[in-house]
Amino acid sequence: MTITTSPAATKPARKRRVVVSVLLWLLVLPGTAWAVVRLGGWERGLGVQLFAFTPYAAAWTLLPALLALALRRWLTAAVAVVAVALFAVAVLPRALADHNRGPTKGVALHVLTANMEYGRGDAATLVGLVRDNDVAVLAVQEFTPGAVAALREAGLNDLLPYSSLGDEFGASGSGLYSRYPITGAGVRRNVGGFNQAYGTIKPPGAVAVAIESVHPFAPVSPVSTVDWSTDLANEPGTGPDGTPQILLGDFNSTLDHKPLRTLISRGYRDAADADGKGLVGTWGPYSNHPLPPVTIDHVLVDKRIGVDKVSAHAQPNSDHRAVLAGLWLPTAA
Repeated sequence: MTITTSPAATKPARKRRVVVSVLLWLLVLPGTAWAVVRLGGWERGLGVQLFAFTPYAAAWTLLPALLALALRRWLTAAVAVVAVALFAVAVLPRALADHNRGPTKGVALHVLTANMEYGRGDAATLVGLVRDNDVAVLAVQEFTPGAVAALREAGLNDLLPYSSLGDEFGASGSGLYSRYPITGAGVRRNVGGFNQAYGTIKPPGAVAVAIESVHPFAPVSPVSTVDWSTDLANEPGTGPDGTPQILLGDFNSTLDHKPLRTLISRGYRDAADADGKGLVGTWGPYSNHPLPPVTIDHVLVDKRIGVDKVSAHAQPNSDHRAVLAGLWLPTAA
């Protein structure tokens, strides 16, 4: 006996198939577009802020890809898998320790950077991190006169007696503290209006190293992204013939922002990325905003400097975590 299906009975099934296809494409296409823009470095305007959350978008693309494969929508699945692959190439290496860490011997140097959020970050916690981790250089941002006093009272000056300070009220202050004498100390104001303290140190047995506490303007609006990208472009580069350079601080950028990647390409490596900690969030969660953490605090080191271990540490009263990096400096000739 042959059973036939009437045209009227096939219409609902066809309609359901069309609806499912449309919904799948609506799930797949945004992530695919995001991946393509990330690959090309074409983020603009408000998209700059959005692209800080690229690792979360990357994780999301797995869901529609698996769903399309399960439903055997092969074209949709192929596009979704391409998006997953593009994100994997861009994001996944940050979670893997890089074999190219640079030198694995030399003179050890531990550095710490912390955005103190208008100077409110807990001074005792920072001093404890310095003391417990043999930190020789501390960089601070959003560094106020009150923070100067709080760190002094907590005993920082006994551990790191040399400094280059550009403290100010509000978010624009910056500072460097060091165990070793600082030469060429100074403070420059970037285009966005934030101070960046800098100087050169020479630990015993090592070559001289230039260090700067970095804080480009935040891309909080389409207009401010111009200052943000200009500040990143104006950060000092490095090369094989000059003084090795360390840039550390709140870059207001993740590795998914092209201006930061361009800066790194000028002779740097990202320490957290090299140690497989490049996806550890350093900013957030944010006051009254249920947004996931993003990685905007970095330690960038000259490629002549090796990376050992990197870790992030809670900082009470600040929305940033402090970033600690162990480095290997070249030995003096």
